[in-house]
Amino acid sequence: MSRRQIALVDYGAGNLRSVAKALARSGLDPLVTSDAEAVRRADAVVLPGVGAFADAAASLAGKGLDEAVREVIEAGRPYLGLCLGLQLLFDESDEHGRTPGLGILAGRVARFPERDASGARLRVPHIGWNDVRFAGRHPMLARLPASDCFYFVHGYRAVPAREEVVVGRTDYGGEFAAAVARDNVFAVQFHPEKSQAAGHRLLDAFAVWIER
Repeated sequence: MSRRQIALVDYGAGNLRSVAKALARSGLDPLVTSDAEAVRRADAVVLPGVGAFADAAASLAGKGLDEAVREVIEAGRPYLGLCLGLQLLFDESDEHGRTPGLGILAGRVARFPERDASGARLRVPHIGWNDVRFAGRHPMLARLPASDCFYFVHGYRAVPAREEVVVGRTDYGGEFAAAVARDNVFAVQFHPEKSQAAGHRLLDAFAVWIER
């Protein structure tokens, strides 16, 4: 097991058990915690998430976890966001009215369109397996294949203001950002803990990144 302290942030609505087990399979020993001070002390932070953006943002703020996560990121320690943990990085979400996010990355989170480029009705939420094409510069990408197949469950997707933060792309009603990265931040819209071998490869890459 890694000696690094990995804080798995518990804000009351994440699929924590399956994420913790998946991290353990990659040699990590995550501390599931809702304690902001424990998050601040961690060597790396993982923020998973399911459910509504507004509820998650309110819960993080109510526990002081939003500021703790910002401080970890600003200190240059690794951050891995999963699903809602990617969306929360951005300035705001349109889900259930405008809700501010962590403001780490410029951009917003918006619902998928009702129709695709051909005019056909698009089934929302986007649920199931889909290909992700990786490209860009980040230590995580050095250990990932150029493309892999992951499991998605989401009705909203990030619309980054800066294209250079997008390091993974998927097509569903058009191309959208499936992975984003900047410096010590890496986040994915899909669920590695539900993505079998592909998810294991990604979490293995995370384990190597934080050890280095």
